[in-house]
Amino acid sequence: MINLTSTGVYLLNGETIVPAGACTDLPAPDAAREDTIAYQIMRAHDRSKDPKKMRIKFDALMSHDITYVGIIQTARASGLTEFPIPYAMTNCHNSLCAVGGTINEDDHVFGLSAAKKYGGIYVPVNQSVIHQYAREEMAGCGNMILGSDSHTRYGAIGNMGVGEGGPELVKQLLSNTYDIDAPEVVLVYLTGAPRHGVGPHDVAIALCGAVFAQGFVTNRVLEFVGPGVKNLSVDFRLGIDVMTTETACLSSIWETDGAVENFYRIHGKPERYKTLRPGKTAYYDRMIEIDLSKVEPMIALPFHPSIAYTIKELQSDPYTILKKIEDEGNKKFGGQVEMRLTDKIVDGKIMVDQGVIAGCAGGLYENLCEAAAILAGGSTGNGDFALNVYPASVPVSMAVTRNGVTAALLEAGCIMKTAFSGPCFGAGDVPSHNGLSIRHTTRNFPNREGSKPGQGQIASVALMDARSIAATALNGGVLTSAADIEYEVPKMEYVYEGGIYQKRCYYGFGKADPSAELKLGPNITDWPKMHPLQDDLLVKLCAVIRDPVTTTDELIPSGETSSYRSNPLKLSEYALSRRVPEYVGRSKACKALEDARWEGEAPAELTDVLAKVVSDPKEALKHTTFGSGVFANRPGDGSAREQAASCQKVLGGCANIAYSYATKRYRSNCINWGIVPFTIDESEPFSYEDGDFLYVPGIRDAVKNGVETVEGKMITKDGVKSITLYVKGLTEDEKTIILEGCLMNYYAAGYGRD
Repeated sequence: MINLTSTGVYLLNGETIVPAGACTDLPAPDAAREDTIAYQIMRAHDRSKDPKKMRIKFDALMSHDITYVGIIQTARASGLTEFPIPYAMTNCHNSLCAVGGTINEDDHVFGLSAAKKYGGIYVPVNQSVIHQYAREEMAGCGNMILGSDSHTRYGAIGNMGVGEGGPELVKQLLSNTYDIDAPEVVLVYLTGAPRHGVGPHDVAIALCGAVFAQGFVTNRVLEFVGPGVKNLSVDFRLGIDVMTTETACLSSIWETDGAVENFYRIHGKPERYKTLRPGKTAYYDRMIEIDLSKVEPMIALPFHPSIAYTIKELQSDPYTILKKIEDEGNKKFGGQVEMRLTDKIVDGKIMVDQGVIAGCAGGLYENLCEAAAILAGGSTGNGDFALNVYPASVPVSMAVTRNGVTAALLEAGCIMKTAFSGPCFGAGDVPSHNGLSIRHTTRNFPNREGSKPGQGQIASVALMDARSIAATALNGGVLTSAADIEYEVPKMEYVYEGGIYQKRCYYGFGKADPSAELKLGPNITDWPKMHPLQDDLLVKLCAVIRDPVTTTDELIPSGETSSYRSNPLKLSEYALSRRVPEYVGRSKACKALEDARWEGEAPAELTDVLAKVVSDPKEALKHTTFGSGVFANRPGDGSAREQAASCQKVLGGCANIAYSYATKRYRSNCINWGIVPFTIDESEPFSYEDGDFLYVPGIRDAVKNGVETVEGKMITKDGVKSITLYVKGLTEDEKTIILEGCLMNYYAAGYGRD
């Protein structure tokens, strides 16, 4: 089904694969990599003179209502006067939350006022999920879009998308660049055609299962080509493409063809189509081969899209597989709550409580049409199982209303809802305690369904394709593969009615009105003052997490907590609340000590610690930044939300320690909020605990001068031990941001100006 090649290959004329080293007359890898589609596009946007260091300017920006307030507030504090490129703000993430009174709608009102003042595009509540609007209205072949959401992926229609934390969008709003090392490119070579009952989520889950755990594509670009591409509709390609985020890749791009050309024609933008193909001799650093004809209906079990099984495999041995997941989950929750999956097995069959088809992955036109075909004349049943369906945009909803698909789904017992991303992050369709939900959405991380283990609640989400979800619904909630259902795939041409947006959305790009007032609700607050990095650094470990991977959802929970996204102090109260509940109190205590230090005091708790490593602790304290820190093996998988780092900073965080960072975007968020991103050698066991201290003398000079290896001291109750730390790969701007204390301070100090 999927084969991985970890060594380089050449693709000749877009067709013939040649292993690196097999021919001596081929160009060197660095030269031939320029022939990839990815490099053709990135170089057109690269402002750097160094081919190894890219400085990218994007064509457009995308945000939703969890992120745009903080981005605009940061940019405004840094000198923003007008949006220099199209910036679309959608309202698809917290539009249905009822936490905190007026604060969600206050943020939406703020967004519209910002669009008027700075010249932005505003997409009101329930009109579209962020990525569907980008596909329909913002994308173009050969373009690049930066979004403050990790699933910013439009490669299937020829537009490279990158998901990053908000500060990276701030840089673009202030006409600066996105700075990265020139990335490696992975060839994804598709052959064959999908079998009956197989959908895009099946391919995506199989791909995540094959590559995620080993980091095969981490921070690389995936490039999809091959004879199998033509056998996929554009919706099918989009459904795979959006899930490439879950592989931990940087971005993705596909070759384009007549199907993509027709996509732009249908959407009234034929001029945005370009033929994209690899050049004559393209070099790829790795290769993934996918035979689409061998992909089976899949299921990703809790708690990651990469925990992939075929549905047939799960059905053949449900107890062994579910017991393994159950045991791992209970270990993860550490006794807070008991997770039960094996009790879903009834007479050898797996009974599901809920199905959801939603968002940028599930709510696409063809998914809904095929789900309706499977359910035609049937019923979801009148028992425990329920099926909720969210079209990805009003135009998609209009299309399935006009062609009868909505009626067919309603007749079968489905509930039709509005465009909303809530089921993807825990703000919609929360199952009952110990419920099992199957979803065609992007993620199934812990608590992404909305449960609260700290309050004795637990529910689980498994990811499946819309087709098999519909098959399960038809079977009354018994887990069922769509491959086992006889149905005709409908041929329903999509009719796009974009005029709906013209009647509701605000289009202000190029029409900035400096006199317009920003409408600030009572929950929209400015960032607290943040201090520059001092000569030396003292860190108290306030959370030590030994899980293989730590998600951003664990660092700052999604769901209803995000209602406080525009109030840094309130939101920070939720940091690590579902993973290390004690973290907030510990970190706030550190911040109180640091605030006292800035006022000229010498808290005994700090001088007593420093006395173990310096001769004059009171004098050393005067030039020593003190704050909290987190250790995690591999933190930052998942969401691009900057709050995963900003909340740590607001609470007094000053450094993190990891073996590696799961994604570039989380590491970038740490840097942009002035948190030093230390790493340690993979071979060194980290045996330290909550309450231990790290002292790093000379850290300011080390960062300033690009010293990538520093020596620190771990101060524990058992004595002082040396530790080798790394701060690798900082750009000149990133060094200055850390030294100044955060991105806002960087701009306030006059940096980053042309």
